Amino acid sequence: MSTASQDAVCRWLQENLHWSNVQFLGPLSGGNSNLTWHFSGAEQSCVVRTTPDEAISPNSARGIERESKVLKLVEGIVKAPKLIAWCDDTEVMGRPFLVQEWINGSSVTATLPNADWDPVEATNALGEDMMRQLADVHSIVWPHEALSSLGRPDNFVSRQLERWLAVRKEYAVRELPLLFELGAWLQDNRPDTERPALIHGDYHLDNTLVSAETPEIKAIIDWELATVGDPAMDVALALLFWGDKRACVPPAFSHLQAISRRSGVVDRRHLAGVWSSETGRSTDAMGYYIALAAWRLAAIIEGAYGLYVEGKVNTPYAAGLEHDVPALLAEAEQAAAGNW
Repeated sequence: MSTASQDAVCRWLQENLHWSNVQFLGPLSGGNSNLTWHFSGAEQSCVVRTTPDEAISPNSARGIERESKVLKLVEGIVKAPKLIAWCDDTEVMGRPFLVQEWINGSSVTATLPNADWDPVEATNALGEDMMRQLADVHSIVWPHEALSSLGRPDNFVSRQLERWLAVRKEYAVRELPLLFELGAWLQDNRPDTERPALIHGDYHLDNTLVSAETPEIKAIIDWELATVGDPAMDVALALLFWGDKRACVPPAFSHLQAISRRSGVVDRRHLAGVWSSETGRSTDAMGYYIALAAWRLAAIIEGAYGLYVEGKVNTPYAAGLEHDVPALLAEAEQAAAGNW
């Protein structure tokens, strides 16, 4: 973030929200798509989210705008940061941005935020709370006026399969026959879907903020992929990264929910049962949905690996996709066989 952009946002917060002594405190880590910055004024702290410079295109701000709509929608229903403001004036710093409430919490991967907690008990508590919070997200069901601007639920799974099969066929990076074999299996074995609802689209512990006082979730964050679809897809993605029942060593994205890969931690089926109890929804097809979650993620991020192969990006994340994409396909194959 340039000093000019920092100063521009500080002025905007002062002029539009009437805050005083606004300062840029620094960037916040996490995510591979959008920028997250921490500001503070005499009145309160806030988080500003926007798109990175290199992602600017006519459609680049849609995810951030979507996030602003979702934060407004879930207020009072879901634990999430409150939307403070949305700025679509590109004259301020060259792109739109949202301003949201600052919540003092930790994004958990391999380390718990409190060293005094029993690691197994705390992890189990967080896993169960992760499912309860997700049940609150899924309580916003279709039809709902505010959901109509986020997407259409009809044939959601089928459209996802068709889209990403077509993309990977047209923009092949390397030979991945399993991707197409699994895609065909997923098309042929689609389960009956239950009532569509709001879905987060990228749900796991890394996209929540955890309290340092008690092992519980304070807020769900990073809503730019939220849409209307089958709630089981959210559950499946979170379960995909949970526990030690993984198809490869090291597993794909081994840092995500790494706290769950220790003896004594509850398994995926237990967490699926917590969500089912909270929502009244079935988990009978969860193996299918975990396979779909792993396959879809592999199909999407193979595009980022292609940029790495072409020399357009050179980051540890992109380089690691050489392993992570095939590992995800192995996860999908395992779940499709009912082993989850």
